[in-house]
Amino acid sequence: MLVVMQHGATPEQIDGVVRTIEEMGYQARPMPGSQRTAVGLVGNDGRVDSSRIEALEGVAEVIHVSQPYKQVSREWQPESTIVTIAPGVSFGGGEIPIIAGPCSVESEQQIIASAKAVRAAGAVALRGGAFKPRSSPYAFQGLGKKGLELLALAREETGLAIVTEAMDDEGAHLVAEHADCIQIGARNMQNYSLLKTVGKIGKPVLLKRGMAATINDLLLSAEYILAAGNDQVILCERGVRSFDPAVRNMFDLTAIPVVHKLSHLPIIGDPSHGTGIRGMVTPMARAAVAAGADGIIVEVHPTPERALSDGGQSLYPEQFAQLVGELRLIAGSIGRSLAASGTAAAAAG
Repeated sequence: MLVVMQHGATPEQIDGVVRTIEEMGYQARPMPGSQRTAVGLVGNDGRVDSSRIEALEGVAEVIHVSQPYKQVSREWQPESTIVTIAPGVSFGGGEIPIIAGPCSVESEQQIIASAKAVRAAGAVALRGGAFKPRSSPYAFQGLGKKGLELLALAREETGLAIVTEAMDDEGAHLVAEHADCIQIGARNMQNYSLLKTVGKIGKPVLLKRGMAATINDLLLSAEYILAAGNDQVILCERGVRSFDPAVRNMFDLTAIPVVHKLSHLPIIGDPSHGTGIRGMVTPMARAAVAAGADGIIVEVHPTPERALSDGGQSLYPEQFAQLVGELRLIAGSIGRSLAASGTAAAAAG
């Protein structure tokens, strides 16, 4: 529920609304605006007597938010949130950052080579799994803490921000120590204990859509993180399972404009998991930027044919470099630009 104050409402009148909401047993969040102030009511269990609030001095109207999520909604915050994970790496503004790197951290040589290649091409953040949730218990599960240490080393070598996945509460704290952004993968999108944990940690979070999740499900999961005190959340469309076996997943491009309409949080696209096929990654990445994505996350490996995971959907470095050039043109055509790494910026200059 949102309580919209009259234009020119006094601080005393705003305080009166806050006190009344708290007396009713809920939390009040004042949100000053350029024209008027709104007060958000947190914890609405459907039993709020809005007439008590509507009768208060200075109240213009009470808006009942119909969605089950509140803090992630446009009604709660009309302005788009910009999430910064490292200096110069922000999601939700005019610039479009690219996150790139291998599916998994395999060795020091592999992750350093990957980081240098994607940075030279124009990426501003490095992805790479230290903890890997796999469908088969016999598949490569990642290097764990050693993988996090190698990612930190890659950041020292290249200056790239680090985005990597946490699978449980303990892992979330480890990732927070080494990375710039904690990724919550598709399989953990509804791991509510983990969502609460990363909410309390306060580090920026990249939340991927579950394989069978609706957009409503995704926004409710984000609500868990915001409700725990962390509003630095980046949403990610990474494809959902469908009845058609032609591709690994159905990359739902419509999710990008739909989320922008419903939520103030930024949303990026993952065409690598969205298709699972190397030849599909480039066209779907181009389409995502054209649809308004606030960033792209792409799997890139120096030698995909020898990758320990997801080699079939990983771009070769030269393919990634070509993709970045194409995305730069598309971004420019819709009034945006790609966020530039130090190397790419120097080359452009």
